[in-house]
Amino acid sequence: MATTSIPTRRQPATADHRTGFAALMWGHLANDALANYLPGLLPLIAIERHVPLILLTSLVTILMFGQALQPLSGLLADRIGGRWFVLGGPLLSVVGVTLVALSPAYVGMAVGLFLSGIGTTLFHPQAMALTRSLAGKRPGLTMSAFMVGGEFGRAIGPLVATLLATAAGLDHLWLVGVFVVLTWPWLWRVVPPLAKRTATQAPVQFRLHLRPALALVAFNGLRAGAISTVTTLVPLLWRDHGGSVILGASLVTTMIGIGIVGNLAGGLMRDRFGSATVLWGSSIFGTLLLAALPFAQGYALWPILALVGIALFSSSPVTTLIGQDIFKENPALGSGISAGMGNAVGALLILPIGYAASRIGLSRGLELGAVLLVLAFLSIRPLLIATAGHRTA
Repeated sequence: MATTSIPTRRQPATADHRTGFAALMWGHLANDALANYLPGLLPLIAIERHVPLILLTSLVTILMFGQALQPLSGLLADRIGGRWFVLGGPLLSVVGVTLVALSPAYVGMAVGLFLSGIGTTLFHPQAMALTRSLAGKRPGLTMSAFMVGGEFGRAIGPLVATLLATAAGLDHLWLVGVFVVLTWPWLWRVVPPLAKRTATQAPVQFRLHLRPALALVAFNGLRAGAISTVTTLVPLLWRDHGGSVILGASLVTTMIGIGIVGNLAGGLMRDRFGSATVLWGSSIFGTLLLAALPFAQGYALWPILALVGIALFSSSPVTTLIGQDIFKENPALGSGISAGMGNAVGALLILPIGYAASRIGLSRGLELGAVLLVLAFLSIRPLLIATAGHRTA
């Protein structure tokens, strides 16, 4: 599918802008490490804080559901411009992880995780719009490079947090936020501002964009639900089979970390072959791999999860750019709808899957993740039709 370029407020490439882009990548890494460390810690929380499976999966839902406000964050970010959301999001995530560390009760952990989700809500739309404004002629590759920072943060977050909590206890988890605090003054100096909307720019045409936006949220939500199913259940399954908590966290790190290859490949393939090729390929290979995952045993899990990550994350930069193309009057809003609303749908889906897994077993619960990817595959054609019709409207 050919993509439509959008009138983003692009800036000429200078040394300052390259430094600013590097800062955006680092901010993405820092924010996502603090907002996605939970999967690796789930077995430890279950043991030390006596939280049953259904409540463990609800913590994942609470963390991700805070991201449902990303469209509002994107709307505000594009309206007011600047960089406060990019700078403030990671700090709020630090507050969230501190609450999780110091609150042994379920309610305190839930509040901390919700705040971390809000921190992600603030950061992503404005940061993605800034990235698009610096992209030049290679938006797919540039967005992929930006996402590498976030995926690397998501990859190391569970492992670093689990190593720290295993060595020092869950009440010292707040230490993972120190690196954000130490580098924040540098971010303050070099992150570029986003130009705010002007009175001459067209208003957002919500009614016109509704159909393609809903189709995009459906695909992203099903994919996010499948990803969350894997990252939530695999460490718990590994622990149930007698494996260590740290190795369980490394399974998540492997899936997301190697998934960086998929992010880069997806952006490059989008620039060369179009968005449709990436969406179809990602969904087909992801479904086949995820269907095989419940049958894998022992150390075979690592290479299969690495391939799952490559397949599933290859479509991430593509769907972000589709969201920005749909909402061409407000790319930050488009970014928020693509990522935030999709993750919110995925957060809701993990609740019934967690309940089902508590009844039918963790392995059977993983099979439901493959079902979600089948549904995502079936949603691609409506998405392509809706976006094609939107371009000609």
